[in-house]
Amino acid sequence: MSLPRPLEGIRVVDFTWVRAGPWAARWLGTFGAEVIKVEWPENLDILRMNRFTVPTGVEPGPNSTGQFADTNANKRGITLNVRTPKGLEVIKQLIAISDVVIENFSSRIMQRFGLGYDVLKQIKPDIVYISMAGFGQTGRHHYYGTMGPAAQALSGLTFLSGLPGAPPAGWGWSYLDDTGGMYGAMCALTALRHRNATGKGQHVDLSQMITGITLTGSAFLDKTVNGRQARREGYPPGNRTTWPGAPVTNNYRGPTVAPHNSYRTKGGGYNDWCVIACFSNQEWKNLLKLMGPPSWADDSRFDTLNGRLEHQEEMDRGIESWTKTLEKYELADKCQAAGVRAMPVQSSEDRVEHDPQLRDRGMYTEMDHPMLGRWKFQNAPFKLSVSPPEMHRPPPMIGQHNREVMEELLGLSHDELEDGYKDGTFWPEEMPMYPYVEEALK
Repeated sequence: MSLPRPLEGIRVVDFTWVRAGPWAARWLGTFGAEVIKVEWPENLDILRMNRFTVPTGVEPGPNSTGQFADTNANKRGITLNVRTPKGLEVIKQLIAISDVVIENFSSRIMQRFGLGYDVLKQIKPDIVYISMAGFGQTGRHHYYGTMGPAAQALSGLTFLSGLPGAPPAGWGWSYLDDTGGMYGAMCALTALRHRNATGKGQHVDLSQMITGITLTGSAFLDKTVNGRQARREGYPPGNRTTWPGAPVTNNYRGPTVAPHNSYRTKGGGYNDWCVIACFSNQEWKNLLKLMGPPSWADDSRFDTLNGRLEHQEEMDRGIESWTKTLEKYELADKCQAAGVRAMPVQSSEDRVEHDPQLRDRGMYTEMDHPMLGRWKFQNAPFKLSVSPPEMHRPPPMIGQHNREVMEELLGLSHDELEDGYKDGTFWPEEMPMYPYVEEALK
């Protein structure tokens, strides 16, 4: 007999859009919560409109974007116009039998809908209400709108990632959306635990921008402890911890290490690279033994860390002449077996299709989607031995679950459901319905 999932019996009303909020609700669904996403076809989530993530060979449209799909798995979806009195009454009926409300609009939007926490706690006193506005619900800028990359800039992360003498660079992905989403899920779990212990709900006020502050810890310490401003002296330490011409010091960027770089591997393709880092003289000796050792390494200049830092260019050329003879996964395996820290540089394709560790850990689950076909979705990056999180439902198409939520969950009659479609409560009056919506009404 299968055991119940950790959040079995918890119902979440999901008003979120774009990435951070939907990402939080997605993980609640992965733990077993029943997540019901509320949308309106005239004002769709921008991820539904991202034509650049529609797979090749799939008809473009709001139900076939890959980014929306992965961000909103494990949810049911309804369409409801909460700006109308009838729609507002229906959503309040749903919230009255739910446990969590989650939204990530700027601070004034839910109040304008008539769905602020002060209203909803009168309907459901123990409701857990998660707000994930970019700037939170208080403070002089609480009503500002923002997106992940903009919040990232304000948090200080964009400045830290820039090159010396160049404009702030930013990061290649909106990491604050994912970070904010994980914090949102953590807040929901904490508030549910409090409710279970006390019987009382609460309003969780999460600021996505401030979650970025937690990712600048080393620079924060450099200022508070060492009295130094964040700076971009020398190149950032993604490859080398110290670049030629930069001070050889231990600072907030981490310990000074050499070798510490990305090296070309066999094939020479755009992503044929492997990172090698030796954090001690013993690891350096292990690498030398694995390489042969090569004749160039007999030079006493490479015997000490300071010597290897001073002569990094020559040392790296010598190491790369060896790494080019091995495929990146083979190289990493040999290094790890010899006690040398090394990992292949992986593209998105590598992570999904070729990474043996992710495959062994079951990082991806295939599910059937009406538009996308057989599609891989991310699993949780951790394991629970008794009640594992799981992917159990593909993302909803627009209004896909209106009938089962309205009739089976809320008890509306079929005539009431049809009337709601006719009067614009469940679907815009002037917008043609999708075939699956029409089929559900028969």
